[in-house]
Amino acid sequence: MLRKDTAIVLLVVIRFSLLKSLFITTIRYRGLEREFRFAATRSSGPGGQNVNKVNTKAELRFPVVDSALLTEDEKDKILLKLANRINDEGVLVLSSGESRSQLKNKELVVKKFYRLLDIALKEQKHRIPIRLPASLRRKRLEEKRRRAEKKNLRKPPNQE
Repeated sequence: MLRKDTAIVLLVVIRFSLLKSLFITTIRYRGLEREFRFAATRSSGPGGQNVNKVNTKAELRFPVVDSALLTEDEKDKILLKLANRINDEGVLVLSSGESRSQLKNKELVVKKFYRLLDIALKEQKHRIPIRLPASLRRKRLEEKRRRAEKKNLRKPPNQE
């Protein structure tokens, strides 16, 4: 039977972990769309002759450095993990030209944006190194000695 104070501590820990996981998923509901800048260009994808006439490729630009909706910690993580997609001005640039429809491409590029943000802001698990058993260490060193001896036998004998 749990005591009342233990149950309260457990409840707080569970709520904190739930809030932490919800925090990452609620990035979608912060209104980041207000800071999106879209541009449409000619796509190289499917569309036949239409491809040369209609701007269907959607390009999303998001100012990471100047964003008022991200914390400094989040900005740092995004700048570090998505550095290859961020230009010199600190703007994250994504594009999609998979569909023949500009609207569909906009939806795809927004999905891609949130998927990348979720990956960049996901907390990485702390790795706990294992301790190798002494028998494995001895076995590895013995193998190493045998290999060294085999290589020494390949050398020509000293002519002294």
